[in-house]
Amino acid sequence: MHRTRNDLSATTRSETTALLGERLTDAVALRLAVKQAHWNVKGPGFMELHELFDEIAGRIDGHADELAERITSLGGIANGTASAVAKSVIGQYPDKLFEGRAHLEALADRVAALAKSTRAGIGAAARAGDEVTADLFNEITGALDKDLWLLEAHLQADR
Repeated sequence: MHRTRNDLSATTRSETTALLGERLTDAVALRLAVKQAHWNVKGPGFMELHELFDEIAGRIDGHADELAERITSLGGIANGTASAVAKSVIGQYPDKLFEGRAHLEALADRVAALAKSTRAGIGAAARAGDEVTADLFNEITGALDKDLWLLEAHLQADR
């Protein structure tokens, strides 16, 4: 941890930067998965899905940036390296998906996983005494819930 004048205790900062770091690597992994889908989607609804995936990737990139900046503001080190991201709970994204529905299913699973772990972080950060991080997790969870809805709306339609 770097020295900082932040008045949170070193223990609190250490606990919450660990939580933030886990979500950062998950967000980076999810962004990569969404871009993989964006670049490779084929079939009916191509343009709509291509654009939707790009919009979601942009929002996730923003979440990752907010997480990384919160880590560094607490004196931690933001780690978005490939080796860190490889350990993400999001999991490896299949490289042979092309059909739109398959991408929607795979992305919905991953967005739901990140929303779940981020939602759990709300209480963990609050218990550690870092309400700002809890608020950040709350904000990100709400945005992920909305992106999950956008993905699932395509899956719930009669085809």
